[in-house]
Amino acid sequence: MAMNRIQFQSGMSVPQFMNLYGTEEKCEAALEAARWPEGFRCPRCGQKEHGLVYGRRHKRYQCRQCRHQTTLTAGTVMEATKLPLTIWFLAFYLIGQAKSSTSSLALMRQLGVNYRTAWLMHNKIIQAMSEQEEVCVLHGKVQLDDAYLGGERNGGKAGRGSENKVPIVAAVSLDEDGHPIHVKVSRVKAFSFVAIADWAQSSLARGCEVISDGLACFRAVAEVGCIHHPTTVKGRHPKDLPEFRWINTVISNLKTSFSGTFHALRFDKYADRYLGAFSFRFNHRFKLEEMTDQVLQAACLCTARPERLLRSAELAT
Repeated sequence: MAMNRIQFQSGMSVPQFMNLYGTEEKCEAALEAARWPEGFRCPRCGQKEHGLVYGRRHKRYQCRQCRHQTTLTAGTVMEATKLPLTIWFLAFYLIGQAKSSTSSLALMRQLGVNYRTAWLMHNKIIQAMSEQEEVCVLHGKVQLDDAYLGGERNGGKAGRGSENKVPIVAAVSLDEDGHPIHVKVSRVKAFSFVAIADWAQSSLARGCEVISDGLACFRAVAEVGCIHHPTTVKGRHPKDLPEFRWINTVISNLKTSFSGTFHALRFDKYADRYLGAFSFRFNHRFKLEEMTDQVLQAACLCTARPERLLRSAELAT
């Protein structure tokens, strides 16, 4: 059997990570390059000229034009942090390099912080990853399927009526050789024509070819300019449906990843965030050695996320 070159990538080893980001100075340089690749720009007036003001924790950049002061972490998910940047970069590395997922409890032990801090760091980072995936649009040939995420709670409703079960739509785009390229997994309000049409409008490129089972709501993709090829399953085993090979694999890996990592996750509340992080890792899997940089970029592009909003999941829609 031929070796899967993507699966057997070496990625970034721990010694390589320490060599690149093992000190506060190296992390500062990497963060500065990520935020201002063409040099410092004042977030208020856009001017380049600036001076440096050194404080007890992080240096400040002071604009010579408007005198506005800012730090490396201001305006990112790390805003107002009291933690060393080395801890944040280690979290970027651990979350990005994980083959499936990592939990806040695992981060607590690996980073040497308390659980509340680990939970906040974890959710801020995966929120940033999730927001990057919101703008992802699938092109070409796309396999599409539905699923439910989450299980019953003790004393709660059973089956599909469970309060912790959420309906999700998973789609994977394929290249000309039929290999998976990008994936998008999203929560939907229901498996209805309107909900699928809204999802397809923002997730699928016009003119792409969509292969799905015979679920009636999937006909909505044709309403937004996609070519729809429904296939009636009629109780056939997945192995007898090669046209759904990759989407079945993605959904299986997703559920295995979550069930093996999280044991008390509020899927009804935080599903969007964790689904987005799963998609982010999948879509950036081709160059694992660059994954830490990709997570860093996402953290820089995402603005500050207070604990109140993270815990209320108001950001998830």
